[in-house]
Amino acid sequence: MTFEQLGIIEPILKALQTEGYTNPTPIQLQSIPAVLERRDILGCAQTGTGKTAAFAIPTLQILHGLHADHKAHRNIRSLVLTPTRELAIQINESFASYGRNTGVKHQVIFGGVSQHNQVNALRNGTDILIATPGRLLDLINQGYISLQHIQIFVLDEADRMLDMGFIHDVKKVIKELPEKKQTLFFSATMPPQIAHLANSLLHFPIKVEVAPVSSTAEKIDQSVFFVNRTEKLPLLVHLLQAKAIDRTIVFSRTKHGADKIAKGLKKMNIAADAIHGDKSQNARQNALTNFKNGKLQVLVATDIAARGIDVDALSHVINFDLPNVPETYVHRIGRTGRAGTSGIAFSFCDSEERPYLNDINKLIGLKVPAENHPFEAFETKQSATPVVTKKPGYSKPGKSFRRKENTRKALS
Repeated sequence: MTFEQLGIIEPILKALQTEGYTNPTPIQLQSIPAVLERRDILGCAQTGTGKTAAFAIPTLQILHGLHADHKAHRNIRSLVLTPTRELAIQINESFASYGRNTGVKHQVIFGGVSQHNQVNALRNGTDILIATPGRLLDLINQGYISLQHIQIFVLDEADRMLDMGFIHDVKKVIKELPEKKQTLFFSATMPPQIAHLANSLLHFPIKVEVAPVSSTAEKIDQSVFFVNRTEKLPLLVHLLQAKAIDRTIVFSRTKHGADKIAKGLKKMNIAADAIHGDKSQNARQNALTNFKNGKLQVLVATDIAARGIDVDALSHVINFDLPNVPETYVHRIGRTGRAGTSGIAFSFCDSEERPYLNDINKLIGLKVPAENHPFEAFETKQSATPVVTKKPGYSKPGKSFRRKENTRKALS
């Protein structure tokens, strides 16, 4: 089925053609007609399935139909609430792409930067506001924003809101919304607290579930590398070189760790940069821009900073550190294999992370296969087998052994 068959209006169809979109993804196919019928949506879909377009396209079409009401046009009629500034920027770019021919106005606001320009833009009026919770509440409290005219409310990445501690801010925002509205609720996973929030918000919703709530993309080839913590960086360098990986996101559990990984890669003449919450907004945007345009081979990111990164043809994702929350693994590897394409996810696991791997295997319903490598330091069987560390020189010296030693020396 094509977008035209879904009843999309000509101005948006032209924009989609310019973007190279012809056929909707499964979540778009199920969501768009229901949104256009003004139904509430409960969308359960992993990242990379095309859910931004699933709510952006019909929202633009509905508001375009109301565009003649100039008085209402001065008021915010749709709110998209999202957890991070990167994701907010990405969603705003999507509205710009799909709505370029509609005349529907949109504005994005987020924290970490001066509010001056954002407030000035809001004074000119906007139809759609994309916002992070903190900055939105700040501007509401200062009297710059009213949500009383909202007709379409989109809560995106609801589970990530919970993970990041924003759930109370989300509830405060909801209290500012009119009781009568259309609500589009999207979450990759559905923990009990998020399910309860959804039940309180939605009225006879259409449930859109593209994949099982905690599943990983079918076309993502996953593997785990058992390695001592001290050997993770040499292993990363080895994989980047041996697998000829042109561009990848490497996930670190901590901000300090992300900086350390990027520094180590630069030492090996690998173009890399880190992105995390302690970086300025300009630094984060520069790193993301350089990564998207191919100037960086590796973007090292923490989980929070990585939300909203949408890069075409990202073949690999590497978990330098396994997440201690198994649902986070689903989000991470969803950076590759987007919109039905294939992808590869590598995960490093040291002895202390073995329980995290067990939790991930349980959540996704399969055992991530182990892969042999030159820096292997203990048995790779995913069982209760005691960890056995190899002694230096355990492998018979050869090309891979010499390459391993050279990498160690260069990083020391």
